[in-house]
Amino acid sequence: MSQLVDFFIGRLSPEYIPTEPITLAAAIGLPIIALVVVGFITYTKRWKWLWQNWLTSVDAKKIGTMYMIVAVLMMLRGVSDALMMRLQTAVAVNGASGPFTSDTFQQVFTAHGTIMIFFVAMGLLFGLVNWILPLILGARDMAFPVMNSISLWLFVAGMMLINMSLVYGGFSNGGWLGYPPLTELEYNPGPGVDYWIWSLQIAGIGSLLSGINFFTTIIKQRAPGMTLWKMPIFSWSVLVTSVLIMLAFPILTVTLALLGLDRTLGMHFFTSDTGGNPMLYINLIWAWGHPEVYILVLPAFGVFSEVVATYSKKMLFGYRTMVWALVAIMFLSFIVWQHHFFTMGAGANVNAFFGIMTMVIAIPTGVKIFNWLFTMYRGRITFSAPMMWFMAFVVTFTIGGVSGVLMAVPALDFQVHNSMFLVAHFHNVIIGGVIFGFFAGITHWFPKIFGYKLHDTLGIWSAVLWQVGFIVAFIPLYILGLMGAVRRLDSYSDPTWQPLFITSAVGVLIICTGIAVLLLQLGYSFLKRKELKDTTGDPWDGRTLEWSVPSPAPHYNFAVIPTANHRDEWWYRKQHKLTKTPKSTFKDVWLPRSSGTGIIVGVLAGLAGFSIIWHLWWLLAICFISVIITVIRRTLNDDSEFQVSATELFHEVGKGR
Repeated sequence: MSQLVDFFIGRLSPEYIPTEPITLAAAIGLPIIALVVVGFITYTKRWKWLWQNWLTSVDAKKIGTMYMIVAVLMMLRGVSDALMMRLQTAVAVNGASGPFTSDTFQQVFTAHGTIMIFFVAMGLLFGLVNWILPLILGARDMAFPVMNSISLWLFVAGMMLINMSLVYGGFSNGGWLGYPPLTELEYNPGPGVDYWIWSLQIAGIGSLLSGINFFTTIIKQRAPGMTLWKMPIFSWSVLVTSVLIMLAFPILTVTLALLGLDRTLGMHFFTSDTGGNPMLYINLIWAWGHPEVYILVLPAFGVFSEVVATYSKKMLFGYRTMVWALVAIMFLSFIVWQHHFFTMGAGANVNAFFGIMTMVIAIPTGVKIFNWLFTMYRGRITFSAPMMWFMAFVVTFTIGGVSGVLMAVPALDFQVHNSMFLVAHFHNVIIGGVIFGFFAGITHWFPKIFGYKLHDTLGIWSAVLWQVGFIVAFIPLYILGLMGAVRRLDSYSDPTWQPLFITSAVGVLIICTGIAVLLLQLGYSFLKRKELKDTTGDPWDGRTLEWSVPSPAPHYNFAVIPTANHRDEWWYRKQHKLTKTPKSTFKDVWLPRSSGTGIIVGVLAGLAGFSIIWHLWWLLAICFISVIITVIRRTLNDDSEFQVSATELFHEVGKGR
């Protein structure tokens, strides 16, 4: 009888119910929030509308919006983790106990890094690309709309799974990259590491599918006449990013699978027993991890290229140079991974090679900075909110880049490795480079998706607060790193460190204020959307092809697929008054229907991950079979498109839509 019970409940046990005050509050709070949301939707009778118009939508713009909603929610979670860490280090000195135990602090540390990289930065990336890529290519949608929906819901399933660990089981305390042997079963038998593995595995597969989709869309869906050298620079940045995703994410998939096999089936890929080696894991995770840095930052570079050219009212300086710089970064990003562990004993020759390659990769990055500055030179610059995000990026990213070149010297890296100096460098590059870039892009292209502009003054204030907060929060960490403060430090004995930790905590509070202003900007702009409505169809004097459609862009993107003969096609047409579309060119178009395949696959994937974590093998078998049936059923469905008539397209354009 007990064996039958064990078969059905796996390792589910009351011992994994949270008991720490902080985790217990989260475990109670999250379900309450979920119930409030469900109750509100039920009360307003919006379930049918939500299902038909959003949850099953394959429209790239709606999918992008859902990505961004998830990313913003997770950003609030990730920043709250940062605030908790800085609160701990501000008070835990000379034996004083902070608000968190050491184990809770390590869970918060792991949660912060994991969520900010995988579910904030990646969410903003995929959201922005879904918004803009088809529009600037002259395409009606992504190459694979249903697969795009599956990618979204795998991302959401990973997000739900990793937050479920707060409610039951506990978060991983093994760091955001999960180094063994700390994450092996012998040292970490609880379910926290398993939550971490399978949430990232599920979300990572969704990311790989997105990369394939973006790459195919760029190669196959470009408007007639748009050669690769006529593409907007943002499209180039997404193209090289897609190549990085397709090459790097299989490494992550294999790495997490091997660690999962170690923990679930008792294998020894990354243990010292029976021939395993923890260094194999570290090499594999960074062979993915360093390209991942550029997967995040290269699309942001593309955004800045569009923003700087638009708000300087000039063509982008050195277009081909910028493209080759992107390609060079794509290639070099795969041969610098070992600079993350110079101290691991690889030898002087190996360290010298990776140190030199790390310095070399700074060259194409520097080229882009100077090209943006030359684009601004003698331009008619408008310092609107997107341009202010760019200015904040230049300062923050340059500090991070210079500190990165310093750490490329193995001798110096031996001194600052695993210290707060590294933490400051990483945040300057990722947040200052990636998050600022996506905020600039969201602000810049917001009218094209929603039909109204974001309040500019509030956007400027948010950018300023983020910039000031970053300086205050992370310059002290550079100093602390040079003084010997290491990462994952939850208490310390040197009282001279405390003022710097307190200053850093103040900086995080300023960043939180910037986030509050950002949310205020979104809310205020929504309430004032009639006053901020984009009535011109060209609110930002855009120079790329997407501005040939109205604001907001219709669900079919283009009534007539345009022909692109120039890199700045729509700007050229406006100058030569060639913007009218002949009536005779309107033809019926076919668009994909909404599909529940994506959300069904996402739910089943989330349940499959839960079943592996808790050893519910019967549930895993059901989920696996159900996914196969769902995908086959969708493949055999002949009624997958609907027709938009030429008359409807003509009248929509005639109404000014």
